[in-house]
Amino acid sequence: MDSPAFQNELGHLLALFFDSPERLAHLVRVAADDVPDPYRRLLVHQEHMTVAVEARHESLVSVEVLNTKVTPTHYAREILLRRQTDHAVVQYGIMRVNLSCLAPDVRQEIEEQSRPLGRILVRHNVLRTIHLHGLWRVEPGEALQRHFGLTAPAVTYGRTAGIDLGDVPAVEVLEIVTPE
Repeated sequence: MDSPAFQNELGHLLALFFDSPERLAHLVRVAADDVPDPYRRLLVHQEHMTVAVEARHESLVSVEVLNTKVTPTHYAREILLRRQTDHAVVQYGIMRVNLSCLAPDVRQEIEEQSRPLGRILVRHNVLRTIHLHGLWRVEPGEALQRHFGLTAPAVTYGRTAGIDLGDVPAVEVLEIVTPE
């Protein structure tokens, strides 16, 4: 988990939507033992975050797409996950997927922007393996404070992960949970 490549992965994901990453947050890499509960239970696993946040909040979540970037080879989006019970934000995220790794129906559903990525992959029974790449202590910047509805910075935690579709690394994600 300490490869410089993962620090580059974080920078690459942030650069998709931010000229200055500090606008989103100040992120510091931490070890799993340094992540307090309930954040540890939410982040330190190799499962979809959709499943983890739905279990934690006892509610299904909906996706709100804030921004997208599409190239001939990749699709990226900046999102919020909201509880369906009260529409409260429970997670901020950035994902980037290699389009050549997707079946046409899966790609179409992702581009429709109406469901979280994890739910789409599960629904289509896509063979996938999730790899936890890094854990992050997050001090929200102005953009993340706004997304989370914070009046002042409140420390939270996040993770970077990769998803292999079949045997091919296809998806990279940054997932930051709302402060408890």
